[in-house]
Amino acid sequence: MFTPDANLMPTELQPRVERTMNFNVDPKALVKTTFVNPNDANASTRATSLALPGRVGFAQTLSQLQQRSSVNSSTILNPQVPSVAVQDGDTLSNIVKDHMAQLGRPVSNNEAMRLSQDVAQANGISNPDRIYPGQRLNLSVLSQSPQAVPPNVLTQQALQTKRLQAMPQIPVLAGQNPILQKTLDRAVEKGYIPAEEKQQVYQKILGMARNYQFAPDDFARLTLMESDGMNPKASNNRCHGIIQFCDGPDRGAAAAGFASNPKAILGHSVLQQLDMVDKYFDHNGLKTMGPTNLDDLYLTVLTPAARREKAPNADLNIAGTQAQKLYVNRDPNTFITRNSIVQGLHQHANERLGLYETAKAQAQKLAQTLTRSSPPVQVANNQPQRAQVLRVGAYLNQDYLR
Repeated sequence: MFTPDANLMPTELQPRVERTMNFNVDPKALVKTTFVNPNDANASTRATSLALPGRVGFAQTLSQLQQRSSVNSSTILNPQVPSVAVQDGDTLSNIVKDHMAQLGRPVSNNEAMRLSQDVAQANGISNPDRIYPGQRLNLSVLSQSPQAVPPNVLTQQALQTKRLQAMPQIPVLAGQNPILQKTLDRAVEKGYIPAEEKQQVYQKILGMARNYQFAPDDFARLTLMESDGMNPKASNNRCHGIIQFCDGPDRGAAAAGFASNPKAILGHSVLQQLDMVDKYFDHNGLKTMGPTNLDDLYLTVLTPAARREKAPNADLNIAGTQAQKLYVNRDPNTFITRNSIVQGLHQHANERLGLYETAKAQAQKLAQTLTRSSPPVQVANNQPQRAQVLRVGAYLNQDYLR
């Protein structure tokens, strides 16, 4: 039998149904609730994370935290971070200069001020002039690769090389600056200067000679006394390099940018050390002295304060024990004067280069003799000639020539 569907019947024909509201319904059930699948949630989170431009992993986050000013100490998170504690009287630029000198890359005052801006920014310091004793500074920005670091001493050296190449090259003429030429020849043979850098060293010295108005040969005499003629590794444990930069106030390695680590100078070539000499001469006012005689040039290196005494035979009152040839009559029990300095430097240069020329001439003569001699067995049995070989070997020995 067919039973009509009440819902399909017209409204007026549908049976009346009494409807009552259930007041026991929990109101919270009226709130639409969406049930989330945990797997879907994880996938959504990953998708959101991937969409974030600043997404970083744990290692990257740790690295970022280490670079923040609040955790940049070498004792927090990363013990390898180079840092320094500010001392009373320190300035940020001086801290930068000392640190760069320790890295073997001295910088000028202007460069130090520019690098201090980078250090300040890396440490969250708004004013580089305001640092406080006890504050620890992260210096890692100074240890970055040369490509990332702002122009520093490496760039300066490259520019210096370009300047030297661009300078009008003064030909090395026979008889021109003979002391300097012989000193450079000797330095090349002794291994102080690479042969390929000899011309650049020569041009650099001529440039300084024009700038500070001294004779190029006088600079050679100075280095023959101080470093055996431009030995970049000459050292007496307190003074180092071709003009003996010292750690004291008068012969300051500080003027060349090596206040905290003078021995780092020994790691630089003669050509690089000449740039330091240029800074040192400028720092000590050599340019303002007019024509610079040998005594003033040497006193600028030995004791700049002694230049105030102008009398040629007056006691210069130079402290410490100096080379014997610098004293009056070569007697260390006397004193040092301007005249004794000039006389001593000339004598010392003549002796050093004289030994070198004698040894060189004898070596050439011996080589010619051996070329024309009998077979090697007969030469070996020739005792007088063998003794001559030993004597020439002694002349050419570095320790002997020093």
